[in-house]
Amino acid sequence: IITIAFSTFPLAIENAHLTDLRIIADGFQDGVNGYLSQPYVVLKRSPIKTVGGLKGKVVAINVIGGAVDIAARAMLLKYGLRASRDYSIVEGPFPALPAMLYEGKADLISDVPPFIYNPTFEARTRTLFTMKDAMGRSQIIMLAARKSFLEKNRAALDDFFEDLVTGTRWMENPAHRQQAIQVAAHFAKVPTKRFESYYLTKKDEYRDPNCLPDIAALQRNITTEWKLGFIKKDIDVRKYVDLSFVRRAIERLKK
Repeated sequence: IITIAFSTFPLAIENAHLTDLRIIADGFQDGVNGYLSQPYVVLKRSPIKTVGGLKGKVVAINVIGGAVDIAARAMLLKYGLRASRDYSIVEGPFPALPAMLYEGKADLISDVPPFIYNPTFEARTRTLFTMKDAMGRSQIIMLAARKSFLEKNRAALDDFFEDLVTGTRWMENPAHRQQAIQVAAHFAKVPTKRFESYYLTKKDEYRDPNCLPDIAALQRNITTEWKLGFIKKDIDVRKYVDLSFVRRAIERLKK
């Protein structure tokens, strides 16, 4: 079982020929009303006031061809701006992107929690647009596995997904938040204070409590990826979805 982004999934189908790959559960989603949508920011003192003002500028993202890059290109294209022709794109790891902005190596960056909740970052930047502005609701991350693995391990996976749904609901229960933060901090090997301001709140990305991905959003995301030229053809996502395990888990937990 792997975690995979909407940007990578069609490449697995098209380039690696993993036509038996199946989307089996939600990871997290962007652009759900009331929850965080990934910000694309400039310096507060920047003269750039609109997306059109990025013409001739440098946009920094974590990886070319990734979800963050696709959303940036989609937004700028709405203003007639195309990468390489009208602006430049450079890469940098999420922890390094703020420094690239502060040092003038980029005019706009997009970063993620916990980095966007650093007090220095919040004090020095302002949001120009969000991923939701660019693409609407997005199914950023999913769980996926090969059909042969699912068929071979059906009984064990039924138990696994029941645990997954149970655990997700437990983590998202506000009554358990402090314990959930401790679990996440222990796993990430960082202090709990890194998570306290945002984790499992409306300042975080949305996770479906039943682990059900938004397939309609995923289809729109992949169609956008195709229109931007990252994949050769659009794909019908419904052919690569198997939510039967999650749905059985939901039914078992009702009993």
